[in-house]
Amino acid sequence: MSDALQRLRAWRADTAIVLGSGLSSIVPDDAETISYSEFGELPETSAPGHAGRFVLGKIDNAPVIYAQGRVHLYEGFTARQVTANIRILAETGIKKLILTNAAGSTNPKNPPGNWMMISDHINLTATSPLTGTPDFVDLTDAYSPQLRKQFAQAARKIDIVLFEGVYAGLPGPHYETPAEVRMLQKLGADAVGMSTVLETIQARSLGLEVAGFSCLTNFAAGISPGKLSHDEVLQTGKKAAADFARLLQAGLSE
Repeated sequence: MSDALQRLRAWRADTAIVLGSGLSSIVPDDAETISYSEFGELPETSAPGHAGRFVLGKIDNAPVIYAQGRVHLYEGFTARQVTANIRILAETGIKKLILTNAAGSTNPKNPPGNWMMISDHINLTATSPLTGTPDFVDLTDAYSPQLRKQFAQAARKIDIVLFEGVYAGLPGPHYETPAEVRMLQKLGADAVGMSTVLETIQARSLGLEVAGFSCLTNFAAGISPGKLSHDEVLQTGKKAAADFARLLQAGLSE
């Protein structure tokens, strides 16, 4: 066992939180960090807003591990590489995994600047981290009903708007065309992004309980006028991070 993994295990966290684009600000500044580079199997992050390190933090005095950044299929990595962080987190002994992402809203009723709790997903990446194995994982409850109930109650308690809906995962890095967004709407997607679905599949195969949250940073193409940009994604994510920090505090202390 590597020294870096031993340090993560010694933190004895029950929960890990993977932070998407623009959401790093919820991590405490004075916490101990462990760079992804200390793990040979973890690819180096390159997307803006993804620091590439584990952070040992606490929520209500309970140890948690933040994964500050992730890699994506669009950076040229395989599904197996994209989910290496999840396998490492599982080795630390966590039981719950909270996944976050920045996403475009495909539902006109769910405006940017708000959070959507993922009730289900549509994997449109054309791949799986389980390819090459006979790992037939039941994804009926990919996103834990118990955790969803817990966070929904917490959101009401602290008066935060929390939509619930279906997340569509595509490979990227380009944004979708208006025609593709109309297709996604017909498929039942409420938000679209370029991460999370493969991590959920990997986590469920390892027996982790999963909750997923999308920071709705923009309307997807064709829903509102204006061009899409990653800068907008990062800026909206930063503004919404404070609400999510409050939601984590309320939800995990239930």
